[in-house]
Parts: sequence; C-alpha cells; structure tokens
Amino acid sequence: MLRGRPWLAAAAMVFGALWLVPGALLPLVVGAAIDGGIAGGDTATLVWLAVLVLGIGVTQAVFGGAMDFLSAGMWMHGASTTQRLVSTHTTRLGASLREQASSGEVLAITSADIDKIGYGFEVIGRVVGSIVAFLTVGIVLLTYSPLLGGVALVGVPLAVAGIGPLIAPLQRKLDTQREELSAVNALGSDIVSGLRILRGIGGERQFLGRFRTASQRVRRAGVDVARSESWLTGAEVLLPGLVTVVITWLGARLAVAGTISVGELVAFYGASAFLVIPVSTTTESTGVWASAYVSARKACRLLSLRPLLAEPSEPVRLPEGPLEPHDAESGFTAVAGKLTVVDVGAGAEELASRLARFTDARRPVLLSGVPVERVALAELRERVVYAHNQDLWFSGVLADEVAPDVPGDVSVETALWAADADDVVAALPDGLAERIGERGREVSGGQRQRLSLARALATDADVLILDEPTSAVDAHTEARISERVATLRRGRTTVVFSQSPLWAAVADEVVTRCS
Repeated sequence: MLRGRPWLAAAAMVFGALWLVPGALLPLVVGAAIDGGIAGGDTATLVWLAVLVLGIGVTQAVFGGAMDFLSAGMWMHGASTTQRLVSTHTTRLGASLREQASSGEVLAITSADIDKIGYGFEVIGRVVGSIVAFLTVGIVLLTYSPLLGGVALVGVPLAVAGIGPLIAPLQRKLDTQREELSAVNALGSDIVSGLRILRGIGGERQFLGRFRTASQRVRRAGVDVARSESWLTGAEVLLPGLVTVVITWLGARLAVAGTISVGELVAFYGASAFLVIPVSTTTESTGVWASAYVSARKACRLLSLRPLLAEPSEPVRLPEGPLEPHDAESGFTAVAGKLTVVDVGAGAEELASRLARFTDARRPVLLSGVPVERVALAELRERVVYAHNQDLWFSGVLADEVAPDVPGDVSVETALWAADADDVVAALPDGLAERIGERGREVSGGQRQRLSLARALATDADVLILDEPTSAVDAHTEARISERVATLRRGRTTVVFSQSPLWAAVADEVVTRCS
C-alpha cells in the first residue's frame, strides 16, 4: 500500500525526524548555556544560546505542524485505499459475497477497521522520528559520558522489550472484540432489514433482548481491551521512567565527584527525560499496530475471497438477437422471442438461478446452444437479466436508479409506463428527480415492486427473467402490467415465474411442469 504513495511515506518519515531531533538537542544546548553562560559568566554566550533555544522551539513547531499534516495524509491514504480495495472487491464478488461473508463482517471492515488501518499508517512518521531522535541522543550522550550514554542506549531498548509481553494478550483481546463487533453488526443489520416483519409478528422485544445481549458481549470485550491497554500505558511510563531515574542518580554522583559539570548533569537529566517521548511514541505505535494488524487481517480475509462462479478460460460469444434458454436438468426451454410463463412451484427460484447462472448447474444450461459456463460473466449479465421480486435498492435519484448502466431502446419513461409506475413517480414531490433512500423505504411494498420491474424492463435485455414480478399488487394493476410487458417485450425472450392466471392469459407459452 505504501508503494501507491512513496513520496508521502518518505516525507512523513523525514519530517518526523525533523520534528523530534531538535527537541533531542534542546537539553544539550541548555546544559551548555548553564556551563558557558551562567557558570562561566559569559553574557554573550548565554544570549546566543538563549536565541538558539528559541530557534529550536520555533523549528520544532514548524516541522511538527508539517508532520501532523503529512500524518493525516497517511491516515487518509491507508483508510481510503483499504475502503476502495474492499468496495471494489465486494462488487466483483457480486452474489458470491453473501454465501462467504456476513453483512456484519463487511460493515465492520468498512466502518471501524479502515480507521484502525489508517492509524497504523499515521504513526509511521512519528516512529521513524522517534528512532532517529533516540539514536541522536544516545550517540551525543556517549561523547559526554560513556557510562551514562551506555545506560541510555541499553536501558531504553530493554524497557521497550519489557513492554513486549503485554502486546500478545492485547492482540488476542482485540481479536475477540472484533469478532463480537462483527456479530452485533450482523444482528443489527438483520433486525433493521426485517423491522416491518418483526413489528407484524410482535417480535420486537425478543430481538431487542438478543441485541442487548450481543451489545453486552461487545462491552465486556471492550473492557478487557481497555484493561490490557491500561497495563500497557502504565508500563510505558514505569519502565522508561526507571531508566531516567538510574541516569539521573548516576549523573548526580558523577557531578558530586566532579567527573561532569552541573550543566552536563542538567543536559543528561533533560536528555534522559526526553527519551520518554520516543519510547512512549514507539510503545503507543505498537498498540496501534496490533489493532491495525487485527483489522488488516480481517480485510485481507475478505480480499482473499473469490467468486463462486469461475470465468471461462476461453469465452464464447453469444449469438446476436433473441436467445433461447434451455435447462437440461429440468428439460425446460424458453422459445426465443416469446413470453413464457412458468408455474413450477417451489423449484422456480432454483430454475431461474440456473438459467441466469447465479448458480452452477449439474447438467448443461444452454443459451441458443452455447453453454452458459463458457460465456464471459460480464456479457452474460448484460444479455440475461434476472430480476427477483426481493431485489434491494440503494439510495440515489430515482431516474438514475431505474436507468440501466448501458442505455438501450427502452427509455426510463417507457419502462415506468409498462410497470404501471407512473402514479408512483407522480406522487413524489420531485418526480424522477426524487432521491430514494436505501431499500426504497419511502414507498410501499407494491410501489417498490413496480419500480423494480421498471428497472428490469429498462435494461432491454435479450433474455429477461422475472420472479413473481406482481405478487404485491392488486389484480387490476397486475392485468395492466402483464399486458404492457407483453407488448413491450414482443420479439424478445421473456420468462416470467408466476402462478397468476393474468400472466398466463398474455403468455405465448405456459409451462406448468418440468421433467
């Protein structure tokens, strides 16, 4: 992912170093001011070093602002790239996604996990700056006193290593929290999608209890994570603090013995206190990376999923004009260019899925003699459209929702007329410009079904498969729709799965049994 914006990552690392290194040198300048300016009585040196201290502060503020800007860019790059990859891949998976991942898992990745992955990128600049600043301070301290410099260079890494055992339990608890969060998201999504049904059967209280139970599991997992994080935070302060105490104690003894000056003692104390900053930054980033690792692993699992329907290695083009679907398993054939009504009961949905290749059949399914598994899926989806009466709506402008991706000979207005949805559009304040919310909740079930039928008719597909397209409308409306669809689709292959006699009345062929 860093390969996509290498200049951004490099700039964040450079400015992270430029942000912390001046702060690392500040205690040394103060120590020199004490020795040369105050103890030595050199006013000019004192003034010059005081100006240098001010310059260091301004420089650090400027570079710190630049680093924050670049770190925010790193966060946006990590989060947006993850979201784009996941969104593109889930779109490519299509109908295969539902069988391989829950809606709660996808929701958790695109809502919470992308933030954590972004934070994993955001701390890179500060971590690199911390490492550079630590090495700078350590090398400078070695030049003043090998003993104190050695204590700093050895003690601080040991302090960081001492924090390591706290990371594994934190990661395990983060895994548990992430699983519980996916479960509660999935439950919440199911409850929202079935809210009308729940109210109809009086099941709100039962599902409210289930949601509360799941929420409490998430809360308990969060408390466990917070407990581990509190131990980690305490260790971040305690262990580097012990190193600072040791350096200060040794420095004081060396100063009393006359081995180092008072200014050098102040410089050592300030430098050892400063070391807490890079150490705490590094340990903080360890926790951030642990969370990012858990989230990235979930995203990678989703990205590793592959469509259940394989693309043909050597695709075969379908012939032009009306197509004739044939299902060898049931013996069903829809004559090309005809309106065929199928009444086969419970097997209707399975047959429709095979004809449109949403599932692979045990025996061949042909389109005008061409096996469907040898047709590229993109061409198959364009030429053969399967419209289920429970298809979902995304939020968007109504005209854009009804219009197909590839415009055909059927206009949006004509499709709405054929679906008898003119009154639905007329009742909306902005007509076709009205913005319809997710799942089309602004309209009734029957209105939504007519709009869905209009959307299917607008594709002007060579083969249009409709599954109970008028199950939620009254008989008068169904009669108008069936007659108009028959007129609009004349000369193109249309398969309607319905038990209604009104559709049978306008059909060219009626199939009531498949062998």
